[in-house]
Amino acid sequence: MPLYMDVHPGLGEATPDDVAAAHQRDLALQDQYGVRFLSYWFSDPSGKAFCLVEAPDEESMRECHKAAHGLMPHDVIEVGGPTLAQFMGYTETDENDRVIVEGQADTALRAIMFTDIEGSTVVSTTQGDAAAMELVRRHDEVVRDALSSFDGRIIKHTGDGMFASFTSVIRAVDASIAIQRGSTGGSGPLALKIGLTVGEPVEDSDDLFGASVNLAARICAHAAGGQTLASGTVRDLAIGKDIHFRGMGEIGLKGFPEPVPLYEIGWS
Repeated sequence: MPLYMDVHPGLGEATPDDVAAAHQRDLALQDQYGVRFLSYWFSDPSGKAFCLVEAPDEESMRECHKAAHGLMPHDVIEVGGPTLAQFMGYTETDENDRVIVEGQADTALRAIMFTDIEGSTVVSTTQGDAAAMELVRRHDEVVRDALSSFDGRIIKHTGDGMFASFTSVIRAVDASIAIQRGSTGGSGPLALKIGLTVGEPVEDSDDLFGASVNLAARICAHAAGGQTLASGTVRDLAIGKDIHFRGMGEIGLKGFPEPVPLYEIGWS
Protein backbone atom coordinates (compact mmCIF):
# COMPACT_ATOMS: atom_id res chain seq x y z
CA MET A 1 0.00 0.00 0.00
CA PRO A 2 1.11 3.59 -0.47
CA LEU A 3 2.84 5.30 2.42
CA TYR A 4 1.66 8.74 3.55
CA MET A 5 2.88 11.37 5.95
CA ASP A 6 0.18 13.68 7.24
CA VAL A 7 0.90 17.00 8.91
CA HIS A 8 -1.05 18.51 11.81
CA PRO A 9 0.58 21.95 12.20
CA GLY A 10 -1.38 23.43 15.10
CA LEU A 11 -2.65 21.30 17.96
CA GLY A 12 -2.81 24.18 20.42
CA GLU A 13 -2.04 23.11 23.98
CA ALA A 14 -2.04 19.40 23.20
CA THR A 15 0.37 17.37 25.33
CA PRO A 16 2.35 14.26 24.34
CA ASP A 17 -0.21 12.21 26.28
CA ASP A 18 -3.07 13.80 24.29
CA VAL A 19 -1.41 12.91 21.00
CA ALA A 20 -0.62 9.39 22.22
CA ALA A 21 -4.30 8.92 23.13
CA ALA A 22 -5.39 10.14 19.69
CA HIS A 23 -2.98 7.69 18.09
CA GLN A 24 -4.49 4.83 20.11
CA ARG A 25 -7.96 5.81 18.86
CA ASP A 26 -6.60 5.69 15.30
CA LEU A 27 -5.26 2.19 15.96
CA ALA A 28 -8.61 1.05 17.33
CA LEU A 29 -10.39 1.99 14.07
CA GLN A 30 -7.68 1.45 11.46
CA ASP A 31 -8.87 -2.01 10.39
CA GLN A 32 -12.32 -0.64 9.56
CA TYR A 33 -10.75 1.73 7.02
CA GLY A 34 -8.05 -0.60 5.71
CA VAL A 35 -5.22 1.59 6.93
CA ARG A 36 -2.25 1.05 9.25
CA PHE A 37 -0.81 3.81 11.45
CA LEU A 38 2.89 3.03 11.78
CA SER A 39 4.36 5.78 13.94
CA TYR A 40 4.23 9.50 14.63
CA TRP A 41 6.31 12.49 15.62
CA PHE A 42 5.18 15.29 17.96
CA SER A 43 6.94 18.61 18.41
CA ASP A 44 6.27 19.70 21.98
CA PRO A 45 5.63 22.54 22.88
CA SER A 46 5.02 23.81 19.31
CA GLY A 47 2.02 21.50 18.99
CA LYS A 48 2.92 20.12 15.56
CA ALA A 49 2.44 16.45 14.76
CA PHE A 50 3.25 14.13 11.84
CA CYS A 51 1.77 10.66 11.28
CA LEU A 52 3.24 7.91 9.11
CA VAL A 53 0.44 5.80 7.63
CA GLU A 54 -0.03 2.95 5.17
CA ALA A 55 -3.33 3.39 3.36
CA PRO A 56 -4.98 2.43 0.05
CA ASP A 57 -5.58 6.12 -0.57
CA GLU A 58 -5.47 9.50 1.17
CA GLU A 59 -9.23 9.63 1.72
CA SER A 60 -9.27 6.39 3.75
CA MET A 61 -6.64 7.78 6.10
CA ARG A 62 -8.53 11.06 6.49
CA GLU A 63 -11.81 9.26 7.20
CA CYS A 64 -10.16 7.15 9.92
CA HIS A 65 -8.76 10.30 11.58
CA LYS A 66 -12.18 11.92 11.39
CA ALA A 67 -13.96 8.98 12.99
CA ALA A 68 -11.29 8.39 15.64
CA HIS A 69 -10.84 11.89 17.04
CA GLY A 70 -11.68 14.55 14.47
CA LEU A 71 -8.12 15.93 14.26
CA MET A 72 -7.79 16.36 10.51
CA PRO A 73 -4.40 16.86 8.85
CA HIS A 74 -3.56 20.17 7.21
CA ASP A 75 -1.56 18.39 4.49
CA VAL A 76 -0.97 14.82 3.31
CA ILE A 77 2.05 13.82 1.24
CA GLU A 78 2.72 10.43 -0.32
CA VAL A 79 6.27 9.33 0.49
CA GLY A 80 8.68 6.55 -0.39
CA GLY A 81 9.42 4.17 2.45
CA PRO A 82 13.16 3.49 1.96
CA THR A 83 14.05 7.13 1.36
CA LEU A 84 11.92 8.30 4.27
CA ALA A 85 13.66 5.84 6.57
CA GLN A 86 17.08 6.94 5.34
CA PHE A 87 16.24 10.60 5.86
CA MET A 88 14.35 10.49 9.12
CA GLY A 89 16.64 7.84 10.52
CA TYR A 90 14.03 6.26 12.77
CA THR A 91 14.91 2.83 14.10
CA GLU A 92 12.58 2.42 17.08
CA THR A 93 9.36 3.63 18.61
CA ASP A 94 8.10 3.84 22.18
CA GLU A 95 5.09 2.05 23.63
CA ASN A 96 2.80 4.59 21.90
CA ASP A 97 4.53 4.24 18.49
CA ARG A 98 6.13 7.67 18.81
CA VAL A 99 9.46 7.69 16.98
CA ILE A 100 12.55 7.53 19.18
CA VAL A 101 16.03 8.63 18.15
CA GLU A 102 18.96 7.98 20.50
CA GLY A 103 16.59 7.40 23.41
CA GLN A 104 14.69 10.66 22.93
CA ALA A 105 11.33 11.37 21.31
CA ASP A 106 11.97 12.60 17.76
CA THR A 107 10.39 15.91 16.75
CA ALA A 108 11.01 15.58 12.97
CA LEU A 109 13.21 18.68 13.15
CA ARG A 110 16.29 18.32 10.96
CA ALA A 111 19.48 20.25 10.39
CA ILE A 112 20.05 20.59 6.64
CA MET A 113 23.54 20.91 5.15
CA PHE A 114 24.71 21.72 1.65
CA THR A 115 28.35 21.64 0.60
CA ASP A 116 29.97 22.88 -2.60
CA ILE A 117 33.48 23.12 -4.04
CA GLU A 118 34.52 26.66 -4.89
CA GLY A 119 36.24 27.04 -8.24
CA SER A 120 35.78 23.50 -9.55
CA THR A 121 34.61 24.79 -12.94
CA VAL A 122 37.73 26.94 -13.26
CA VAL A 123 39.90 23.95 -12.37
CA SER A 124 38.14 21.87 -15.02
CA THR A 125 38.68 24.46 -17.76
CA THR A 126 42.26 25.39 -16.82
CA GLN A 127 43.69 22.11 -15.49
CA GLY A 128 41.45 19.52 -17.10
CA ASP A 129 38.61 17.25 -16.04
CA ALA A 130 40.91 14.85 -14.22
CA ALA A 131 42.03 17.59 -11.83
CA ALA A 132 38.43 18.65 -11.24
CA MET A 133 37.38 15.06 -10.55
CA GLU A 134 40.21 14.76 -8.03
CA LEU A 135 38.70 17.74 -6.18
CA VAL A 136 35.32 16.00 -6.15
CA ARG A 137 36.89 12.77 -4.91
CA ARG A 138 38.65 14.59 -2.05
CA HIS A 139 35.45 16.49 -1.22
CA ASP A 140 33.43 13.28 -1.07
CA GLU A 141 36.01 11.58 1.15
CA VAL A 142 36.19 14.49 3.62
CA VAL A 143 32.42 14.96 3.78
CA ARG A 144 31.63 11.25 4.11
CA ASP A 145 34.12 10.90 6.97
CA ALA A 146 32.53 13.82 8.83
CA LEU A 147 28.99 12.56 8.24
CA SER A 148 29.99 9.13 9.51
CA SER A 149 31.54 10.63 12.65
CA PHE A 150 28.57 12.89 13.44
CA ASP A 151 25.62 10.73 12.32
CA GLY A 152 24.78 12.72 9.21
CA ARG A 153 22.86 11.14 6.34
CA ILE A 154 23.56 11.77 2.68
CA ILE A 155 20.39 12.70 0.82
CA LYS A 156 22.06 13.10 -2.57
CA HIS A 157 25.08 14.40 -4.44
CA THR A 158 24.67 17.80 -6.08
CA GLY A 159 27.37 17.72 -8.72
CA ASP A 160 30.30 19.37 -6.97
CA GLY A 161 28.74 19.09 -3.53
CA MET A 162 26.52 17.12 -1.20
CA PHE A 163 23.11 17.49 0.47
CA ALA A 164 22.84 15.92 3.95
CA SER A 165 20.61 15.95 7.03
CA PHE A 166 21.13 15.49 10.77
CA THR A 167 18.82 14.80 13.70
CA SER A 168 21.06 17.00 15.88
CA VAL A 169 21.89 20.64 15.16
CA ILE A 170 25.07 20.44 17.25
CA ARG A 171 26.30 17.42 15.33
CA ALA A 172 25.62 19.22 12.07
CA VAL A 173 27.72 22.16 13.25
CA ASP A 174 30.48 19.85 14.50
CA ALA A 175 30.42 18.03 11.16
CA SER A 176 30.78 21.33 9.30
CA ILE A 177 33.84 22.17 11.41
CA ALA A 178 35.33 18.73 10.77
CA ILE A 179 34.73 19.13 7.03
CA GLN A 180 36.45 22.51 6.88
CA ARG A 181 39.40 21.27 8.92
CA GLY A 182 39.66 18.11 6.84
CA SER A 183 39.66 20.10 3.62
CA THR A 184 42.94 21.81 4.50
CA GLY A 185 44.97 18.59 4.27
CA GLY A 186 46.00 16.51 1.30
CA SER A 187 47.64 17.89 -1.83
CA GLY A 188 46.69 21.49 -1.17
CA PRO A 189 43.67 23.27 0.33
CA LEU A 190 40.19 22.29 -0.84
CA ALA A 191 38.00 25.41 -0.72
CA LEU A 192 34.60 24.22 0.47
CA LYS A 193 31.42 26.25 0.92
CA ILE A 194 28.89 25.03 3.50
CA GLY A 195 25.36 26.21 4.25
CA LEU A 196 23.37 25.14 7.33
CA THR A 197 19.83 25.70 8.52
CA VAL A 198 17.11 23.92 10.51
CA GLY A 199 13.57 22.96 9.54
CA GLU A 200 11.04 20.21 8.92
CA PRO A 201 11.49 19.15 5.28
CA VAL A 202 9.30 16.56 3.61
CA GLU A 203 10.30 13.62 1.38
CA ASP A 204 8.76 13.12 -2.05
CA SER A 205 9.94 11.19 -5.12
CA ASP A 206 13.23 10.17 -3.49
CA ASP A 207 14.12 13.75 -2.61
CA LEU A 208 13.53 16.32 0.15
CA PHE A 209 11.85 19.62 -0.38
CA GLY A 210 10.60 22.61 1.55
CA ALA A 211 11.69 26.07 2.58
CA SER A 212 14.46 24.78 4.85
CA VAL A 213 16.07 22.84 2.00
CA ASN A 214 15.89 25.83 -0.33
CA LEU A 215 17.30 28.11 2.36
CA ALA A 216 20.28 25.85 3.10
CA ALA A 217 21.10 25.69 -0.62
CA ARG A 218 20.92 29.50 -0.94
CA ILE A 219 23.09 29.97 2.13
CA CYS A 220 25.69 27.60 0.72
CA ALA A 221 25.70 29.48 -2.59
CA HIS A 222 26.33 32.75 -0.71
CA ALA A 223 29.31 31.36 1.25
CA ALA A 224 32.92 31.76 0.14
CA GLY A 225 35.44 28.94 -0.14
CA GLY A 226 36.52 27.80 3.31
CA GLN A 227 33.47 29.42 4.90
CA THR A 228 30.49 27.90 6.69
CA LEU A 229 27.38 30.08 6.93
CA ALA A 230 24.37 29.25 9.08
CA SER A 231 20.91 30.69 9.62
CA GLY A 232 19.87 32.32 12.87
CA THR A 233 17.95 29.20 13.90
CA VAL A 234 21.17 27.20 13.92
CA ARG A 235 22.86 29.78 16.13
CA ASP A 236 19.86 29.95 18.49
CA LEU A 237 19.75 26.16 18.92
CA ALA A 238 23.51 26.03 19.56
CA ILE A 239 23.52 28.59 22.38
CA GLY A 240 25.76 27.52 25.25
CA LYS A 241 27.68 24.94 23.18
CA ASP A 242 30.98 26.84 22.89
CA ILE A 243 30.62 27.42 19.17
CA HIS A 244 31.78 30.73 17.73
CA PHE A 245 29.23 32.47 15.49
CA ARG A 246 30.13 35.75 13.80
CA GLY A 247 27.22 37.86 12.63
CA MET A 248 27.27 38.63 8.91
CA GLY A 249 24.18 40.84 8.91
CA GLU A 250 20.93 40.32 7.06
CA ILE A 251 21.51 39.03 3.54
CA GLY A 252 19.05 39.02 0.65
CA LEU A 253 18.76 35.51 -0.79
CA LYS A 254 17.07 34.57 -4.05
CA GLY A 255 13.55 33.27 -3.52
CA PHE A 256 13.14 34.70 -0.01
CA PRO A 257 11.09 37.89 0.34
CA GLU A 258 12.90 39.17 3.43
CA PRO A 259 16.65 39.42 4.16
CA VAL A 260 17.94 36.46 6.20
CA PRO A 261 20.33 36.92 9.18
CA LEU A 262 23.42 34.81 8.55
CA TYR A 263 26.26 33.76 10.85
CA GLU A 264 29.72 32.46 10.04
CA ILE A 265 30.82 29.43 12.06
CA GLY A 266 34.41 29.65 13.25
CA TRP A 267 36.49 26.52 12.67
CA SER A 268 40.19 27.38 12.42
